[in-house]
Amino acid sequence: MRMTGRDWVLLLALSLLWGGAFFFSKIAVAEIGPLTTAAGRVSLAAVVLLAAVRLGGHRMPVGWSAAGAFLLMGLINNAVPFSLIFWGQTRIDSSLAAILNATTPVWAVLAAHLLTSDDRLTPARILGILVSLAGVVVLIGPAALDGITEAGWGMLAVLMAGLSYALAGLYGRRFKALPVQVAAAGMLTGSTVLMIPAALVVEQPWTYTPGLIHLAAVGGLALLSTALAYLLYFRLLRSAGPTNTQLVTFLIPVSALCLGVLVLGERPEPQAFLGMALIFAGLAVIDGRLAARLRQRRAGSSRAGG
Repeated sequence: MRMTGRDWVLLLALSLLWGGAFFFSKIAVAEIGPLTTAAGRVSLAAVVLLAAVRLGGHRMPVGWSAAGAFLLMGLINNAVPFSLIFWGQTRIDSSLAAILNATTPVWAVLAAHLLTSDDRLTPARILGILVSLAGVVVLIGPAALDGITEAGWGMLAVLMAGLSYALAGLYGRRFKALPVQVAAAGMLTGSTVLMIPAALVVEQPWTYTPGLIHLAAVGGLALLSTALAYLLYFRLLRSAGPTNTQLVTFLIPVSALCLGVLVLGERPEPQAFLGMALIFAGLAVIDGRLAARLRQRRAGSSRAGG
């Protein structure tokens, strides 16, 4: 499916919104606990998307089966990865977290191979996985051989969040019959039910004294990087298709890196850029479109020469 100019604008906007999530969360977790930040993000976004469902003339499914499915999806696609990423960002820069989170498609390919029968590894995908994992090794650095530091634990937390996203991608296939707004609203409602009690018990959020900027960051996470981002994502899926929409994976770390450097004053190490380049190269191999276009050009050149 060929992307229009409008599709590219939506794709860039989505990358900025999701890249901005790392920016907003870095600000928020400076004064608000990771679980409380996650609870604020999902609960506010759930309210907005439930309103969007109603305004769109849809109805939320009822019953224990639907509730259980939304709770599980909310757990593995929101509650667990958001909490891990936010906790990780108390130890690493937002730009580094975004780069590590870009490994989600790597975990998705591995999970699909292990847990399904219709999506197997190919030699090209194995090569892509190895190249991306080499990028992760570069990011973590040789110092990890002497023991995992605080920053190392933060990086591992973000990597595990990517694994949780990958598992959610597989489980989320069962929601294809639902309107996309309904699926997103149900998932965020489920994660809200899980995150609010967890934040109350573990972090006692009433003990925090955040400033206006920290509260605004949680609002940005919920309203811009979650509610609005999901609506843009679903619209882009319809107009550009899932394959083209996956290009956002390459753009999110770039957006987060720019925001981290220009606004937060982060100074990534040279190895961060090398690691990101390797991860992107591996993702390009896994994606396969670049290799397919090169083959088409070679075939066209061969026919022209013959």
